[in-house]
Amino acid sequence: MAELLRHPEDLDKIPFLKSDFARKKAAVDGELKVGLKEQLEITQSGMNAISDGQRAVNQIKEELMKIDKLCAESQNMIRDFPNINLVSQVHRNFSQVETMKVHIESFDGRMDEVARLLQDDDGDMENQPNLLNAHYALTQLRDIRDDAMDQIKRASDSSLEATLQNHFERLEDLVIWFDEHIGQACMNLIHLVQSGNQNTVVRLAVVIDEEEKADRKVKTLQDAQKEYQDLASRFKSMNSSARQVRGYKEKFLEAIRMYAQQQFDESEPRFFEEPDKLSRTMKWFFDDLVAVKKGMVTLMPKKWKIFKTYTDIYHNLMHDWLIKRIDDPDLSPPHMLSIIDWAEKYYTKMDKLGWAAAALQPQVLDNREAELIREYRQLIVKSVDEWMERMFAADRKSFVERLPDSLDTNEHGYFRTKTLGDMWRMLREQLLVAGESGRSDVAEGVIDAMFAALKSRQGAWQRMVDEDVMRYRSPNADQEGLHVLQDWLLAIANDQIACIDDNEESGQISYLTRFQRDLELIVTPTYVSTRAVPELDNLRDGFVDLGTHCISTFVSLIFLIDFRTVLPEFFTQKWYTEFGMKRIITTFEDYLTDYQSVLHHSLLDIFVEELADELLVRYLLSVRNKSAKFKRGDPFTEKFKDDVLTAFDWFGKFPTFADIKAKWRVVDYLVRLLEADKASVVEVYEGFKREYWDLQISWVESALRTRDDYDRSLLSGVKAKAAEVYMERGQETIMGKVK
Repeated sequence: MAELLRHPEDLDKIPFLKSDFARKKAAVDGELKVGLKEQLEITQSGMNAISDGQRAVNQIKEELMKIDKLCAESQNMIRDFPNINLVSQVHRNFSQVETMKVHIESFDGRMDEVARLLQDDDGDMENQPNLLNAHYALTQLRDIRDDAMDQIKRASDSSLEATLQNHFERLEDLVIWFDEHIGQACMNLIHLVQSGNQNTVVRLAVVIDEEEKADRKVKTLQDAQKEYQDLASRFKSMNSSARQVRGYKEKFLEAIRMYAQQQFDESEPRFFEEPDKLSRTMKWFFDDLVAVKKGMVTLMPKKWKIFKTYTDIYHNLMHDWLIKRIDDPDLSPPHMLSIIDWAEKYYTKMDKLGWAAAALQPQVLDNREAELIREYRQLIVKSVDEWMERMFAADRKSFVERLPDSLDTNEHGYFRTKTLGDMWRMLREQLLVAGESGRSDVAEGVIDAMFAALKSRQGAWQRMVDEDVMRYRSPNADQEGLHVLQDWLLAIANDQIACIDDNEESGQISYLTRFQRDLELIVTPTYVSTRAVPELDNLRDGFVDLGTHCISTFVSLIFLIDFRTVLPEFFTQKWYTEFGMKRIITTFEDYLTDYQSVLHHSLLDIFVEELADELLVRYLLSVRNKSAKFKRGDPFTEKFKDDVLTAFDWFGKFPTFADIKAKWRVVDYLVRLLEADKASVVEVYEGFKREYWDLQISWVESALRTRDDYDRSLLSGVKAKAAEVYMERGQETIMGKVK
């Protein structure tokens, strides 16, 4: 539930979830009822069989006891019974020895005949016409060997056991040869049925059936010997069989499983190559079952229930194969989706074959569909995260190491990072993958992850830029790589504009708008209005903020590096004779000439405005320069006017000049603070404060200290007025940056 209800708006899904869970519960209850009914019937049938078996065993035991009693009584009734019994045993043993002698003498010839039969079948493995004859002859030979070895083991002299083993050694090779024929027929069983080769199928069924009957007798006798050891020791018939269980029926079932497993193994590469064509890849599965249903059922013993046997084996292998795939941590989203969709198709096809879903156990996906949907969504999210991490890692390496040719340019010549287009292309591809699921909950979860990844990328860029710029803030910092850093700052800023800039005239659509259109096709309208639109607005603001931050950082580096020696001269005696403002404006012109062609046109005004704002802030903060001083007799008012006009002469060429000019009005208040007589300073401050609510008293104090007539009473009066004047907070003014 925590996964499904991660956001407040997910509460709208509760009715749908309740109905979905109720439907699934009803389905599970139905399956449980059917299963319980079957189990009860099976249990009752088993209990009845046990009861019948117990009665039969008791009857047999009673009859055996009667026979034993009669035998004991008859021995006392017949005169000379011990002698008669001894002669009978001698005669019986002589007959057995004579029979065994004949068998041993003819053994090699009979093996030659079996070898000939098998040799002939080697040339016609499709039909194997000698299969039954070879089986009959080989069974007799194996029984002879088993009897001989059993007798020699029970004899007091075991010296001939090795000789017998050598004599029968060739038989084992024939058995292996015959088993290979049986195994090949079992592996080709589906093909034999599909090709209409019924004779071979019937011959194989007869062999397996006879072996199964013989094995059942051996097992029954072995069980009786274990259960009734006393009676077994007294009755020759219970000790007369030397045959061992040969397990041809089990080998037959194993061959079916091996053949199907081989088919699954061959299907696996095709599945990974074409996950969307899983139905075609698994066509053999249903073709085999159809062949069994239509062509094999009448050829096999009814007691085998061959169609159910095949279905159970195939279904279990299908279950194991699918579970192995979905448990693979490297499974891709398209493959996961294919498996999820396949489960429904699988049961539809099995239903056409006559198998209801409840009759096929275990459930082919272990009822993990809901879990798989979440995993499928998580696979896409994981893919998105991995892609984003790899691309940002590449950008980080290029950015930090200042790798050559690490930036790109678009068709307009603007600097761009190389991964931006790849990032949006990847997001679009993953959106398509999420949309292919046909589930809005999957798509919405993936889109939520994409929103988070994009916001995380914005924050990571800003942190990386800020960390890198820190190295240049030291007065003695090495300026190596500064030029490349400035290129990167403009490229990152251009990227942000490319994400949100829609040009209606040219029909150009931004990455974010295209992303929005794509996601609207695969999610619900409610999600679009309540979740997507606010997130898209936040992303759009984030792109603007990051682009502006990069331009602002670029501008701050200009002042930090280029004007390191110029700014400390403002408002000192050199200020009157040097043309510091002109030098700054000239530098601005140089930068604009160098970078105007590679900077997105919509960022140019922001760049100019940032230059103007930063210049104004640094200009105002120059009152804190070490030697700043304004004397009453100096022409500082004219100098202020000259600086402002010099700046306005250049900034006046740009569309944002009106806004720049309005901000620079604050210089007039600085001049009035400096030129007003001491009695009027408090009044000037009050007007200044009412115009700029975020005016800092610490800066006012610094400005007043530059007056040559400064004293404590002047500052005390201003602080007293500052305590009286209360201004409500409003939108930040330029004085908010002047600390």
